[in-house]
Amino acid sequence: MELTITEKILRAHCDNKSAVAGDFILANVDKCLANDITAPIAIDVFEKIIKGSEKGLFDKNKIILTPDHFTPNKDIASAEQCKILRDFAYKYNILNYFEVGHGGIEHCLIPEQGLVGPGDVFIGADSHTCTYGALGAFSTGVGSTDLGVAMALGKCWLKIPESIKIIFSGNLNQWVSGKDLILFTIGQIGVDGATYKAIEFTGHVVNTLSIDNRFTMCNMVIEAGAKNGIIEPDKITRDYLKEIGNSKYKVYKSDKDAEYIDVIEFECKTIEPQIALPPSPENSKPISEVNNMRIEIDQSVIGSCTNGRLEDLKIAASILKNLKIHHDVRCIIIPGTQNIYLQALKEGLIEIFINAGAIVLPPTCGPCLGGHMGVLAAGERAISTTNRNFSGRMGHIESEVYLSNPAIATASAIKGYITSPDFI
Repeated sequence: MELTITEKILRAHCDNKSAVAGDFILANVDKCLANDITAPIAIDVFEKIIKGSEKGLFDKNKIILTPDHFTPNKDIASAEQCKILRDFAYKYNILNYFEVGHGGIEHCLIPEQGLVGPGDVFIGADSHTCTYGALGAFSTGVGSTDLGVAMALGKCWLKIPESIKIIFSGNLNQWVSGKDLILFTIGQIGVDGATYKAIEFTGHVVNTLSIDNRFTMCNMVIEAGAKNGIIEPDKITRDYLKEIGNSKYKVYKSDKDAEYIDVIEFECKTIEPQIALPPSPENSKPISEVNNMRIEIDQSVIGSCTNGRLEDLKIAASILKNLKIHHDVRCIIIPGTQNIYLQALKEGLIEIFINAGAIVLPPTCGPCLGGHMGVLAAGERAISTTNRNFSGRMGHIESEVYLSNPAIATASAIKGYITSPDFI
């Protein structure tokens, strides 16, 4: 039987070597990830499982803990959450524990550290764990209870998802990026259009996209309800893995006649930069339509696990150079990791941001989830390169969040209203 890349990876990680889409399996996991919000619950589950036995972690080298949501700690409660991670990491001698100052936003950090590669089964107690499908891994978010079990047993109960193939043909228009392709896709199929499905991205355009753009696309498949997003590894993937020093992986590819529940093709010449209007990522509109609305903003956020990589910061800096942030706008820029921050500093990007009137934060999820370092008040509007914009996501229930790519978020910060960078 011809199989998809997702079916092949999951079949290889279970005892049922004839498993196909729709089958339930007990999958052997390669890595388990949790953060300062989800890990304490998982740790409690883990401790209950091993209580009274001599068992510990199934493999201490396969556990990853990243305090990144409320870090640097914003209050006593967040400090206590992070202390649980720290104590657990020290107790079990977990190598891949990334303290503040040594890590960053988990979904930017994990690939950068070479902790995930093609063919892996990677689970994380965070919904955007699907990011790593950009490298040809099966990666998905799970609940903290599932993660606690996996930390003890090294296994996770999964149903192999059916696959949707999405083909992007043609060529990209100016200012269009992976963020626009995924917002456009969600706008077309809806927030439940791929519920518990694998979205496999293919086509000429995907084949030419940078790894950073691929991460962005796979990161947001969960906003369409998908179990995972995935892109077959190619030369761009291999070059990236070589650059970060990751040589231990196995490449899987979909068979030519693999069975898909749906195949959708989008011609990219019709796709403009996209803006997802509140209160849903599926409320995606082309910038030409939004330009006519003249939507004034109070804040622009450039960063997050979706668009906090070096390529994103370079785009923002190229637009901001020798210009100023609008006096009514707070522009918040968040490098995804310490390494990204350092590289941006070396390349002069940070100087450009500060000279323009932006503020550069340490790597944190903070404003994305309305946690800290950029929370919105009632009636305020933000344009953001983050991944969710439902009511109250970044602060007050009466605030509004508009999602975009870094170029649009930067141009809007300069003008004071949502617009494209065509004025450059």
